[in-house]
Amino acid sequence: MAAYAALLSLKHIIEQIQLHPRPPISLHQNQVDSLTDNLNFLQDFLEVYSCGGGSSSEAADVLESRIADATHAAEDIIENRIVDQILGGERISSDELYQGLEKLIQDMGFIKKDVMEIKEKNIGIIEDHSLHTNSPTLGGLSSSHLTTKQETVVGFDELLIEVMDKLTGQPSNLRIIPIVGMGGIGKTTLARNTYAKPLIMHHFDIRAWVTISQNYNVQEILIEILLCIRKDESREILSSKNEGELGETVHKSLWGRRYLIVLDDIWSVEVWDKVNLFFPDNGQGSRIVITTRLSNVASIGSRGLEMNFLDDDKSWDLLCKNIFEKEEDCPHELEEIGKKIAKNCKGLPLSIVVIGGLLANSKHTTEHWEYISENLNSIVHLEDNERCLKVLLLSYNHLPVHLKPCFLYMGVFPEDRKIHVSWLIKLWVSEGFLKPISGKSLEVVSREYLEDLCDRNLIRVHQRGSNGKIKFCNIHDLLREVCLREAEREKFLYVPRKHSLNIAQGINTQRRIIIHQSESEIGYLLDVLQVNNTLISVPLARSLMCKFMLLPSHPGSNYRLLRVLKVVDKHSYSGYHASDSIEVVLQLVNSRFLAIGADWQNFRFPSSVYLLWNLQTLIVKDMFYAVAPSVIWKMTQLRHIEFGLLDLPDPPLGGDDDFVLGNLQTLLKIRNFKCGEEVVKRIPNVKKLQICYLEEFEGCSSYSLNNLVRLHKLESFSCFFYSQKKPHRNDLLRNLILPNSIKKLALRGTNLYWDDMKTKIGLLPNLQVLKLQYNSFVGPEWETVEGQFCNLRFLQIYTCSDLEWWTTTDSSHFPRLEHLVLCNMDKLNEMPPCIGEIPTLQSIELKNCSDSTIISTRRILEEQEELGNVGLRVRVILFNQEHLESLASPNFQIEESRTQ
Repeated sequence: MAAYAALLSLKHIIEQIQLHPRPPISLHQNQVDSLTDNLNFLQDFLEVYSCGGGSSSEAADVLESRIADATHAAEDIIENRIVDQILGGERISSDELYQGLEKLIQDMGFIKKDVMEIKEKNIGIIEDHSLHTNSPTLGGLSSSHLTTKQETVVGFDELLIEVMDKLTGQPSNLRIIPIVGMGGIGKTTLARNTYAKPLIMHHFDIRAWVTISQNYNVQEILIEILLCIRKDESREILSSKNEGELGETVHKSLWGRRYLIVLDDIWSVEVWDKVNLFFPDNGQGSRIVITTRLSNVASIGSRGLEMNFLDDDKSWDLLCKNIFEKEEDCPHELEEIGKKIAKNCKGLPLSIVVIGGLLANSKHTTEHWEYISENLNSIVHLEDNERCLKVLLLSYNHLPVHLKPCFLYMGVFPEDRKIHVSWLIKLWVSEGFLKPISGKSLEVVSREYLEDLCDRNLIRVHQRGSNGKIKFCNIHDLLREVCLREAEREKFLYVPRKHSLNIAQGINTQRRIIIHQSESEIGYLLDVLQVNNTLISVPLARSLMCKFMLLPSHPGSNYRLLRVLKVVDKHSYSGYHASDSIEVVLQLVNSRFLAIGADWQNFRFPSSVYLLWNLQTLIVKDMFYAVAPSVIWKMTQLRHIEFGLLDLPDPPLGGDDDFVLGNLQTLLKIRNFKCGEEVVKRIPNVKKLQICYLEEFEGCSSYSLNNLVRLHKLESFSCFFYSQKKPHRNDLLRNLILPNSIKKLALRGTNLYWDDMKTKIGLLPNLQVLKLQYNSFVGPEWETVEGQFCNLRFLQIYTCSDLEWWTTTDSSHFPRLEHLVLCNMDKLNEMPPCIGEIPTLQSIELKNCSDSTIISTRRILEEQEELGNVGLRVRVILFNQEHLESLASPNFQIEESRTQ
């Protein structure tokens, strides 16, 4: 909720001022004590009591609004004074700061008094949160207790069989198969389960999945298809091609192949008319599946499948699976009321799954389930979509208060967007609405909150990384609608709806403004004009997210309080470029998160970046390389630094500037990194480090790489050598010593011998992910030994082309390996036979490897299937697959690569 987020944000600001080694302003200690006392009281109140589920919600809203308004007003006074102090100006003098805070402390005192009276009189506008939840305490949340349930198709077994029959049966000409039904009915789940079936994977030569949504872009649709079917293509290269070129490439790639394309969430016939000409009908039995809510869209194909609501029995079955895993696990005393709850979800799977997530994470008592049932009873007679939204809102209202701001924040992302979790976490931290937990970084807390929201079925895991952590997530568009409605009601976010940028009443009072661009070129140009006219003055804005925003030359009066500026995405190669106005960006002195584009070639960052006293995340894209100023070593709040390439100067010696960057966790991508004594001392808590050497490598001693072992918190390390002069092996063996904390390691160009693996890498006790890239190891033979790689889950060997013999005599050499990827290993004679005996192994991927390696892997798979191990999957990608097509099976997928 907005009030809780505001309280935590103000506490964060006060704490930063108090603890900063060089605070921009000082606050009177008596005011700090009074503010902190009031903030803690109101925070504790909101954590213990829920103001969202009671019958008198209007009175509760008024109370929360008073809390938020008073807290925001205190933030405004303090942060305006900070800007004046750093940049010069007298909007708010020191006296005005003191007097203004005195008034606000008095206002908070009145609110505190009212709350105490309400609690004493127990007048009913506030309900005891503990009666209706069983959530972990803020200090006791543990990811080990959080599990993300697999999507299951319950009640649609017949439809699943029917879809598979339509996909694999006659006729041989191209066939379009629509799946139609309302939002939340399970269309995408049905399509996804079908798409992932081994039989379907084996039946089709090519598969591609694209989510369309309402605001579609034909070029992006074609790019997504090509990224699915041409694994070596990059988004950057494809984005440079026009629609016609992309369409021709799609058509050529599909011609003569049996393909399956899923177009998920189509909202108009128009989009089909624009893309269908690129899908050839070549008599190979190809299929296109479309999912849609609209019957007129479904008419473009053959007789489709209409998804209806679940009956009462199937609804109860699905609810049980989301609460107890099995129906028989439900306590007898809860069965009657549980079936009533399932019935009141009116057969809509999304409603059932979300309510199941709510019940799974709350007390399994008759009292609590009766309470949920009564709330559902009041909304069962609404229209389908509105009823579903009300059900979903019920789950939001019963979230623990610390999760509510995180959930509402999901509304900042466009519909159907695949959300990169590393960026989501950085944004959550920068916004300041996370409660610190002793002994845990805010990033760790964020990941635990995300797992909790996924466990409650409010956010979906899209993909986990090689280390098992969530890498991408997304949110159902109906749940996103809940985020937007509630965020708008609470004035937590401002996200203009489509075609409404010119309707911006009250935007000057908004604190978080998110504007998504139109997908068409004309719409994009209109957006640029409308956005920049709309954002003439947003003096209270703390967050701006917009790919095409043009900052004014004097932002002091417009964006002076900005904390978050995001104009590029994780993988975007376009957006706002700051090359002509970096000094303007550096006037945003309250910035915590900056993600900008730049087209500088060799740029020296100005020392005025030091004015950004509370900067936590600095991400600069589209740049060849930049040079950081020495003052970067004084920026103690920095947590994440990400550049395309960055020269990092040596820390200054002597004087009073011996600052430690104790918050710094991420440092990417440092050119010719020197890990000297001073550097190690300044970055003791760095967790992720990427370094590369482009010029002649002068030896480890010149760069003090022997000090890497002293980075005891380092978990992810990448070291790339691009120089023509190879590093000396003996030098690396002596000096490249890695700390035992390493969990993820990527090497390139190190030219070590395979036998060196035993001493340099194999004994790392916590290593989970190992990526060996171009000539990181050289030589014809690698023989592994027992007692190493004890925790390795993911192994990738890429273009270590000397390797001919890989000898692993026992599966215990990789006791926990789950995923194995070999790329461009054309000399390797065979896959070690005992690899298949590793009990944890889930997948093997072979890309452009020798025929003998592929054939031996097929033999391994057959042996495992004969032993009853049907869980192993093999994926083979080749330039020319024809001579090996006969090896394909449901668990042995063969694809063609079009690029080298």
